[in-house]
Amino acid sequence: MKQLSVTNYQKIFLTVFFLLITVSCSQLTVFAQDETTITVTTPAPPPLKIISKEEKTQLDEQTDIKKRTKLSLVLMEQRLKEAEKLYSQEQYREMYDQLGGFQALVGNTLDFLNQNDNGRGKVLGNFKRFEMSLRAFLPRLELIRRDLPTEFEPYVRKLAIYVRDARSKAVEPFFDQTIVKDNEN
Repeated sequence: MKQLSVTNYQKIFLTVFFLLITVSCSQLTVFAQDETTITVTTPAPPPLKIISKEEKTQLDEQTDIKKRTKLSLVLMEQRLKEAEKLYSQEQYREMYDQLGGFQALVGNTLDFLNQNDNGRGKVLGNFKRFEMSLRAFLPRLELIRRDLPTEFEPYVRKLAIYVRDARSKAVEPFFDQTIVKDNEN
């Protein structure tokens, strides 16, 4: 059996000593982190996307495409104004309900216009009116989103993306083959 020299004992002692110091320092950092933990908030669940009964009856009564589009835009404007008012009063849950209704109106109007687009171009003016209004709504949504508490911000960000996508869908009929026909030679 080979005996360990003094230098080997010293190496083992230093290794164990450094391991103990490392473990104790890591324990100190764990204890220090407990005092300054960062709280992570979970996002609030998105609101229901529902059109109220009054809004639904008003929309169903309008059979003219132009009048119904204008009425939809007025209702969207009312919802967004109410959401802005509730935002300034820091009533975020109620603001969420208004934004959910706003999103439902956007989707309903886009569906209505697409259903009534028969390819003759009579709905194009309404698509244009709808798209221009959505363009005006986007900066207002971004102003709301910018200073929201972190648990409410993700939905408003997704709503702004939804409105951008709705704008794109409202512009699509302008680039359809039935609007500008290709000349075949």
